[in-house]
Amino acid sequence: MKLPKSNKFIDQKYIPGPSLFKRKKAKIKLSANESALGPSPKAIKEYNAVSKNFKRYPDTNGTSLREVIANKFKIDKNRVILGSGSDQIFELVCNAFIKKNDEVIVPEYSFIIYRIYSKINGAKIIYAKEKNFTISVESILSKVTRKTKIVFLANPNNPTGTYISRKKITYLRKKLRSDILLVVDDAYFEYVKQKDYISGLKLFSRHKNVLVTRTFSKAYGLAGLRVGWGYASKEIIKILNQIKPPFNVSRPALFAASAAIKDSNWLKKEINHIHKWNKILFRKFKEMKIATIESKTNFLLLNFDRVNISAKNVFQKLANAGILVRTMNVYGIKNSLRITIGKNSENKKLISIFGKIFNV
Repeated sequence: MKLPKSNKFIDQKYIPGPSLFKRKKAKIKLSANESALGPSPKAIKEYNAVSKNFKRYPDTNGTSLREVIANKFKIDKNRVILGSGSDQIFELVCNAFIKKNDEVIVPEYSFIIYRIYSKINGAKIIYAKEKNFTISVESILSKVTRKTKIVFLANPNNPTGTYISRKKITYLRKKLRSDILLVVDDAYFEYVKQKDYISGLKLFSRHKNVLVTRTFSKAYGLAGLRVGWGYASKEIIKILNQIKPPFNVSRPALFAASAAIKDSNWLKKEINHIHKWNKILFRKFKEMKIATIESKTNFLLLNFDRVNISAKNVFQKLANAGILVRTMNVYGIKNSLRITIGKNSENKKLISIFGKIFNV
């Protein structure tokens, strides 16, 4: 039997943070930058109430959630588009704007999904060098050609945990040609409190050639429900809505996300927890002589070049103890691990196991 011939796909596939080790579920999962405290109890209550009736389709436009988002951030609901995670917004952008042989610029250490969706649509990926694991605006600008169509960046960045200042990202948009779309991923913005930082949404809400994405998967703890959103000009949102799948966010997810974004106290609790443990873990790893970037997010990037044990061996020892973290080989960051900040008991166990590994 002869089957239909498929398209030729790219050779790179997104590999999520592991949940299993030797086919067993991890006792402590610190590999996917998920929320430490989990979702707001109000979001769980709303989800449970709506889940009693699965026969109804969701509102395909997510009108109620878009209104909640608009009220929360003082923005125009008609310029908000919802996605099954912010990943889907990136996919829609690439489907809508990229043609074969267009060029897309990404920082060398950036969320892999940007390049995957770009490549699927035939784009050539151009990598901008980073400086001390921090996005370099100068390098991005030096890579621009007449074929450049989109620049993707996350601020703060995954997987490095670093950020660029308001001044630098403003300069970037000013120097890029107006027909180059700048996509700013705000996935971790809630955790940043530095005075020279500003979120993409606050900075670019009035720009016509910037798309900003946000997610409920990190600080709001709704990773399993897959809810994200994008904000851009009415012209861009109109184009994306033309190719957005119907009913792409489920009813329980819509209602849970609405409840989560209204619960400011729970969000503050999550952020305070991350700030507290970020400082503790940074100090502990420094004491162990492990090179650690001072992260502004809910994870830390560790490098093991200065110690006598490799990242691979540390990963194995942690996994044997029931703790899963993220290797960085797929990102091209050698001999390194990315570790998500967990809840109190998980962080204490992590420190204990590291202490045993490094005899401290």
